[in-house]
Amino acid sequence: MNIPENLLYTKEHEWVRVENDKLFIGITEYAQEQLGDITYVELPSPGKIVQIGDDLAVIESVKAASDVFAPVSGVVDSVNEQLDDSPEKINQSPYEEGFICSLKDFDTTELEKLMSAENYKKIL
Repeated sequence: MNIPENLLYTKEHEWVRVENDKLFIGITEYAQEQLGDITYVELPSPGKIVQIGDDLAVIESVKAASDVFAPVSGVVDSVNEQLDDSPEKINQSPYEEGFICSLKDFDTTELEKLMSAENYKKIL
């Protein structure tokens, strides 16, 4: 299973990637495998203010609907609009093309609560 070393992870199987002043968020390869074929993604609205643990998005699949939670507090900066027409990008490329959104003005101190790839592997 692919668990990139350069990302941080939550127990709820979200990943985060810090790029300059933005934080990109998606779900892990493990999470998309558990969901099966993804059929719809309800994306957050840009400008939405989220607190750590808030509902950020909803992913629907042939098996279930699953909430995606904000791994840190911040403001939704942009969303991956490609998922509107091609939600399967999360299945095909969960760490790249299948990202869900980015946050700006995020709380950098909350990043310390996230897991390294090594620690994430342990909970799997």
